[in-house]
Amino acid sequence: MEDLQIQLLIDLHRSNFRQGPGGEAETKQALKLAGLDKSHPLKIADIGCGTGASTVVLARELDAEITAVDFLPEFLEELQIRSKKEGVAEKITPLSCSMDALPFSEEEFDVILSEGAVYNIGFETGISSWRRFLKPGGKLIVSEITWLSAARPSELQAYWKGEYPEIDLASAKIEILERHHYSPEAYFLLPSHCWLENYYHPMRSSFDAFLARNHQSAQAKEIVACEKAEIALYEKYRDYYSYGVYIAKRI
Repeated sequence: MEDLQIQLLIDLHRSNFRQGPGGEAETKQALKLAGLDKSHPLKIADIGCGTGASTVVLARELDAEITAVDFLPEFLEELQIRSKKEGVAEKITPLSCSMDALPFSEEEFDVILSEGAVYNIGFETGISSWRRFLKPGGKLIVSEITWLSAARPSELQAYWKGEYPEIDLASAKIEILERHHYSPEAYFLLPSHCWLENYYHPMRSSFDAFLARNHQSAQAKEIVACEKAEIALYEKYRDYYSYGVYIAKRI
């Protein structure tokens, strides 16, 4: 990806509350299903944290020391502003690095969470390489784009084959977790409001200002066109895919 394209994507997404589908209630649901002890100090890595929508929830809900990882320093700057406003900055340490080159020690964390980000390196690569950073019995909470049916329209199949070939059924994702020595404990789907009200609609409302800031450039228009196409695809085919939230224990 070219530097200009990266900067444009940062400009589009950094001011939005979320950089992908999700919700506060859904993050809390995942924490509950993971059975985390709110009275016990925890070490947590939030990998691909973006501007910190889930990180702040972790900090509010748990007695936790959180390392918030993102490749983009600009997103971490927004996280720091948000965490200070929420009064939880002392619980969060931002770390700018790639999720496939994490500088962590073995068995360092009680919990690893990654919402809507593992696709950057692929689900199997992510969950297998991160396992060593979890303590025995530690919990993995990861959301992953997931088919909801074995049959789907050819237009949709072709789109995701190009965008993320690892998209698959939940049963296939659970099998990968088991093969890499995790014990799956829970699974649920993100409902449509996590996509529309929480992510797509706020982003769509920012398009005009984004284009104006970038002088209606061809590159900016191309990014907006791609985002509009993705939104239209979800609105048309939402019954066939979503993010699945997978909760598993290292064994």
